[in-house]
Amino acid sequence: MERKGVITMKGNPLTLVGNELKEGDKAPDFVVLNENMEIRTLDSYKGKYKVISVTPSLDTPVCDLQLQWFNEDASSEPDDVVVLNISMDLPFAIKRFCAAKGIKNVEVLSDHREASFGQNWGVLIKELRLLARSIFIVDKNDVVRYVQIVKEQTNEPDYEDAIKALRDLVKE
Repeated sequence: MERKGVITMKGNPLTLVGNELKEGDKAPDFVVLNENMEIRTLDSYKGKYKVISVTPSLDTPVCDLQLQWFNEDASSEPDDVVVLNISMDLPFAIKRFCAAKGIKNVEVLSDHREASFGQNWGVLIKELRLLARSIFIVDKNDVVRYVQIVKEQTNEPDYEDAIKALRDLVKE
């Protein structure tokens, strides 16, 4: 399924591939790689609250800011919260980036091989084969509880809104 009119890049409309996820949907599975080329799936984080930060490419200023923001925030989250960042960056680039920027609190993952996260979560940008800037929060039972897809991809997400949703969820 293709969805037009959801996002833009520098004002230019782009097409998202995949079904739109909504709060209350069962989180779809995915197959991604960590920086050591190890496979990670939704099941890898079973029993945890999952904050999923999605970025088009780490080597851009806004994506860098987004990952660093979540890296800082993740250090203060409870043990049952895992913070992930998923992009199309190659695992080698992820490893280099995280080492250079001191990213230790976020598990940074690559969807480059299968684009299964992008397609299953509805954030694959057809024209660029990148992922759309977005944030998802998934509860311990793998139910999507928060969705934020950033309209203009060169803008940062609303971090505070996402973290408020996470904290409200963890309190339940």
